[in-house]
Amino acid sequence: MINYNNLIKNLQNTLLAPLAEVLPPLVTASLCPERHGDIATWSEALASSPNIENVNFDVQNGVSIGNHQTLTSEQNQQLNASLQALKPWRKGPFDIFGTHIDTEWRSDWKWERLINGITPLEGRTVLDVGCGSGYHCWRMWGAGASRVIGIDPTPLFIVQFHQIKKYIGLDVPVDLLPLGIEHLPANLNAFDTTFCMGVLYHRRSPIDCLRELKDTLKMGGELVLETLITDGPEGYSLMPEGRYAKMGNVWFLPSIKTLELWLRRTGFGDIRVVDVNVTSTDEQRSTEWMTFLSLKDFLDPTDATKTCEGYPAPKRAILVATKIKN
Repeated sequence: MINYNNLIKNLQNTLLAPLAEVLPPLVTASLCPERHGDIATWSEALASSPNIENVNFDVQNGVSIGNHQTLTSEQNQQLNASLQALKPWRKGPFDIFGTHIDTEWRSDWKWERLINGITPLEGRTVLDVGCGSGYHCWRMWGAGASRVIGIDPTPLFIVQFHQIKKYIGLDVPVDLLPLGIEHLPANLNAFDTTFCMGVLYHRRSPIDCLRELKDTLKMGGELVLETLITDGPEGYSLMPEGRYAKMGNVWFLPSIKTLELWLRRTGFGDIRVVDVNVTSTDEQRSTEWMTFLSLKDFLDPTDATKTCEGYPAPKRAILVATKIKN
């Protein structure tokens, strides 16, 4: 159901040829049913959604596909069953033939906070690391990127992305690969812009992660980095003991000055802070499309400025930096 043959062909004889060479076995390993027992069920849901061609879509002002008048009643039932089978939907929102998928995250808000602070994407080759189901990938293409490649190792997100791509068009230059950054060829040096949003604090070694991100970029390419931060001077970083906001895989929350230092030490310059934002329970919350616990359940019920463990509540910063050293 999901194959990357056209992408592999299109990447040959480009700067991304090394990625095309390693892709086939990585995809096979990542999407095999033995890795995740629900892959077959999700793939069946994708296959059972109605085939609709020549659909109008908008990825400049959001991610919107068709309208409810496009589908017959039977097709609408088929589509709704498919979308429901692919829950939970975490990054979005999406509007698909009149069905509004109200995702856990208002990823469109983050997009609005960053888009005017980065180098325009027109004509650029873009990588989105840890992109979830690819909401921002579509917005990057809508902003003029010539090719967008997202990577995320979570199989459900891959199938959700292809549910959207099924209607936007299988031949458009936007793809999501079932990979982590550690699977990319070393020293790729191929992208004009690399986005990494909501990933750095999950990495045991943020310095190694920043070096991996730098290696994806051409010299002079731009990193757009969004991550959890904490208040403090240069050199200060919060390392939670145990969980942070009920997440067990949060390793470091640096101060902005520390994050800037990390970027300089790993070969970046022209570092700029685009946005600092305290995550609100309006931006991240449970919905009918993501019915599990969300931000309000991770905060101190008597003091929303703290997590349930007593740490400062989630605050995120968006920084932009230029690769100046290999």
